[in-house]
Amino acid sequence: MQFDLPDKPADHAALLIYTLGGFRVERDGIEIKATAWGREKAIYLFQYLITNRRKQQHKEQIIAQLWPELDQEAGDRDFKVALNAVNKAIEPERPPRTQSRFIQRFDLAYGINLDELWIDVDAFEAKLAAGNQLLESDPDSAIANYKVAVDLYKGEYLPERRYEDWTSGERERLGILAMSAMTTLAELQIDSNPRDSLRLTQQVLAQEPLWEEAYRVQMQAFQALGNRSMALKTYQQCIKILNEEFGIDPLPETNSIYDEIRRKL
Repeated sequence: MQFDLPDKPADHAALLIYTLGGFRVERDGIEIKATAWGREKAIYLFQYLITNRRKQQHKEQIIAQLWPELDQEAGDRDFKVALNAVNKAIEPERPPRTQSRFIQRFDLAYGINLDELWIDVDAFEAKLAAGNQLLESDPDSAIANYKVAVDLYKGEYLPERRYEDWTSGERERLGILAMSAMTTLAELQIDSNPRDSLRLTQQVLAQEPLWEEAYRVQMQAFQALGNRSMALKTYQQCIKILNEEFGIDPLPETNSIYDEIRRKL
């Protein structure tokens, strides 16, 4: 059974937010230009709220994360200016002194109204979850969901904020999920589409050369294509990387695939 999940922007969402591979926001189908934000601090604030979209953030906590060098007075001032710039960028026609449709205030805490947004990260995770749930009962539907998830993952989370502490946890978490999805999809397609399996495993290993499962799938994909010499070279590369980085040998599962390939030479 195919799950109806948000692989594409929902019709009701006025704001579409893209964070994977680069930050972009669309309002009513039109991209909000960089100049519309007014200042860099406004973009920082909005990205911070999106990163912490599942919880409310106290104003002082936000200031401490984004502008720790500022004293309380300067921090309050810059926060108000940045918040005003955000609201103007995403809701330019909102009447004065009315509640924002997208940014909610709870006394001194702030949060994002997720009911009004489509965010690529959430769509990615929804499709990945659907693939995982269907993996045993309906592999074909699982493959379809994994393909959408992989397609949504255009690159690392908010690369513009690569060196900001408040993005590092989310970036690492999503990167691991993406590599797991690519590897699982590659394994599922070894028999039906080994060339795509190679493409996916190469993408994983370019991001993380120590992802041993990707080497195993790649070896099997080369074997499925009749290229056993490349399968064996993949194994040797796996040995080299693991030994250089950790001084360890491949797992028994990896050695077993290698032995099977050698027996068929």
